[in-house]
Amino acid sequence: MDELKRVSQVAIAAALGWTSMVLAQATPQTGNHTGNQTRTSSASSSAPAKQAPLQLRSLAPDAVADPFPPINPKFFTAKSPTAATVDSYLHAVLGYDSNRIWRVVAIQTTPAAGVSRVTALVSEKTPNAKVQQAAFFVLDDGKHLIADTSGVLPFGADPYAENRALLQARADGPARGAASKDLMLVEFADLQCPHCKDAAPTMKRLAEDFPKARIVWENYPLVDLHPFAEKAALDGVCVAKKSNEAFFAYADAVYATQEKLTADEGEETLKNAIVKAGADPAAVAECARLPETKHAVDASLKLGQEVGVDQTPMLMINGRLLPLGGIPYETLKQIVAYQAELDGVRTGIVPGAPSLIPRTAPVTNK
Repeated sequence: MDELKRVSQVAIAAALGWTSMVLAQATPQTGNHTGNQTRTSSASSSAPAKQAPLQLRSLAPDAVADPFPPINPKFFTAKSPTAATVDSYLHAVLGYDSNRIWRVVAIQTTPAAGVSRVTALVSEKTPNAKVQQAAFFVLDDGKHLIADTSGVLPFGADPYAENRALLQARADGPARGAASKDLMLVEFADLQCPHCKDAAPTMKRLAEDFPKARIVWENYPLVDLHPFAEKAALDGVCVAKKSNEAFFAYADAVYATQEKLTADEGEETLKNAIVKAGADPAAVAECARLPETKHAVDASLKLGQEVGVDQTPMLMINGRLLPLGGIPYETLKQIVAYQAELDGVRTGIVPGAPSLIPRTAPVTNK
């Protein structure tokens, strides 16, 4: 099924809150368009000197050479966003990899009022590492960006704050781990989705590695693809009324026999999973027919749509959206630790998980 294929590298980058990066000549957009932008801006509109742009992150002191070209003020013609805001955004999105460095080289006006084009160069501390160019458009609300085919993504100095608050207020599905909502790992999943089944061990490992995280399940049944997804979700809502532990036992049992969710065996398969969770199939069936149960599943779907979920399984780490099936576990663990660090959360991290090493301050050109 196309909707459930492994996420491509470009899609992963988009889900990380970043754009697809393409190898390109390390220069910002030039030509007539740039010339027009320069003419329509005053000399003091957004010069880097006045914005004090944070141009370089975490370049090792012993690095052989600066891989980026110097800043050219003529490419900073837009008043918003500031270079400092763009740098903070890149720090939030890319900074989990301490080997990565970047420089903001252009923030330009566009023919669309209030929309700015941002160009950044990204590389690594490794000598002779390739330099990649990434460009995106910041919308006039200052809270969103558009890049290539990645869709509309959150933007800002703290790009995940809005979604983080939304999840803290409304992600109320079955949960395990900490009671605190300071570090929330919210999974949006479909019990008939094969990739969700594959991701279940990953969620258990995260629970072990981050004991102070609150791990929440939110239903996101893909009813157009999976005929038993909604019924499994409805039954799950009812099993969860018994306890959180009962729900996760039910989910494990459904995944274990997922291949039997067919027209001939689906009903019996779900009943067996309910029994294994210690719940009463008759009571669950009655509960599943209630309008309030359908409302709970619909509310979970709506929440997912509002925070950008469009496939399963997806994971939100304090508001940061990631595809669970497309990221190596060690990288995922590193991102969780880094996001917790940014949000000032003590993770209760266990031995072997990534350490939270303070990132060095940015280096600016003199």
